[in-house]
Amino acid sequence: MRSYNLFRLKGVDGLCCAVPEASTVPPFIGAGRWTFGGKLDGQSRQPLDFDDRAADTAVRFNGFYLFQTVDRRFLT
Repeated sequence: MRSYNLFRLKGVDGLCCAVPEASTVPPFIGAGRWTFGGKLDGQSRQPLDFDDRAADTAVRFNGFYLFQTVDRRFLT
């Protein structure tokens, strides 16, 4: 698994954006509506709803992976 920086959208429970650690953070993240939610890597527990294959595909096309989680550890 590659390493990601995880961001959570304020006011929308469970909406997350995973950005590969070596990539540039998309401009919409810096608009003040997102908070840093930690790092995801082989050492940390990822959200229950995180799909590695979907993340790889999304990153290849978009540079980031948006997903919704119900994992309480990642809710705002």
